[in-house]
Amino acid sequence: MITVLLPFSSEPSFASTLRQCTASPLVTSVLVAHDGGYTGSEPKCKGIKVDSLTSGATLNSVIKGLKTEFFLFITQAQSITFNQAALERFVAIARDTKAGMVYADFYEVKEGKRSEHPLIDYQFGSIRDNFDFGAVLFFSVAAVKKALKRYGAVAKVERAGLYDLRLKVSVDHELFHDQEYLYTKTESDTRKSGEKMFDYVDPRNIAVQKENEKVATAHLKNIGAYLRPKFAKVPKTKDSFPVEASVIIPVRNREKTVGEAVQSVLSQRTDFPFNVIIVDNHSTDGTTAILSGLAKNDPRVKHIIPERQDLGIGGCWNEAVLSAHCGRYAVQLDSDDLYSGPETLQTIVNVFRKEGVAMVIGSYTLVNANLEPIPPGLIDHKEWTPDNGRNNALRINGLGAPRAFYTPVLREILLPNTSYGEDYAAAIRISRQYQIGRVYTSVYNCRRWEGNTDAALPIDKVNRNDFYKDKIRTIEMRARIALNKKK
Repeated sequence: MITVLLPFSSEPSFASTLRQCTASPLVTSVLVAHDGGYTGSEPKCKGIKVDSLTSGATLNSVIKGLKTEFFLFITQAQSITFNQAALERFVAIARDTKAGMVYADFYEVKEGKRSEHPLIDYQFGSIRDNFDFGAVLFFSVAAVKKALKRYGAVAKVERAGLYDLRLKVSVDHELFHDQEYLYTKTESDTRKSGEKMFDYVDPRNIAVQKENEKVATAHLKNIGAYLRPKFAKVPKTKDSFPVEASVIIPVRNREKTVGEAVQSVLSQRTDFPFNVIIVDNHSTDGTTAILSGLAKNDPRVKHIIPERQDLGIGGCWNEAVLSAHCGRYAVQLDSDDLYSGPETLQTIVNVFRKEGVAMVIGSYTLVNANLEPIPPGLIDHKEWTPDNGRNNALRINGLGAPRAFYTPVLREILLPNTSYGEDYAAAIRISRQYQIGRVYTSVYNCRRWEGNTDAALPIDKVNRNDFYKDKIRTIEMRARIALNKKK
């Protein structure tokens, strides 16, 4: 009934996980994936030597030999303990829902403490390669073979095979999220959320990122959401602007850092006039007094306190962009970050002038509170290429900083009134029509400190953020499919 694929580990926890599988009457066989270290002869078990657990070669070979109804893929070697009747529950749900794959919430043990680890529902836009399914994936073999027959074998990749498999299965079959806690996993990666969020741009992972881009692009083509590198021209405008560029800083309660942020703008050296628009979202600390003082001393500082009480970061941006103070280009700066030097604003505007794009995205360096570089250092998002950037953008969770917009285009689109993902939503919406320019050298210092809003998020907030970004992708992908049907 069930074939299990389990990665071998020399840790004692491996034997416990293996015994649970072999002891279940539902398990027909266990394939132990190893690189030469497994020599066991347990009942129902067969060792298979692999180059990588998630390579295309491994998965194609395993799937070709499947003769059972279900395929249980345990993706991680750390300790897995199935909860009461967990395998029976996986089988029942898979049969009742006819899903292509079932995944479940789980208990997580970190540093000796057990806690709940809920997951989120998979949706049409959940194509990012870091979607969290947990460590146990329960596939319908019929659905897997049907998907591979229709869309081709798992891609010839070294690491992104599982990503390719689940995308292909998801086209015609549901990936069903069971909100029951069906197993307990001992977590080996105990870093905080803010420390994990840049893993996908770590230079050490560039090879697998290229594989993931290949897989995601093929998926977009399969569903009709792929866009060729053909872009509309940025519309000309007869509007007049008070300055060439405005730096926009939404802020609430950042008395320790906002003054430095504003000064980093005022120190910019340009061949054009600029201002800085700070939207003070009803701060309750000393932020308002600091900004009032800066505005009195320098006419380039525009201090706005909105009348509305319901604004997120995106809403604050809209207040600034729609104001009479806004320049031809609107350039981002967070209230706790700094431009890396006095040439940042000129560098960004030069790209607008030279390339005629609707948006420019820079590169930034991660620094601590003392402005000292911290790993992984430079975040340049070189996965954004002129030919495939707007497709690849649907795979990843961020697009770099600082973000800068051609104001007439942004005034038409506006940002969602949220405090997470608002800039990402605007960027992929713009990229549907227009080319986005890039600066690959560091022009921005992004400070990571305990006071950052995403330094150590609880799991429920991480899930809400991830679900929202997947929803943004769902909206955009459906719009792109509709656009392609009109062509």
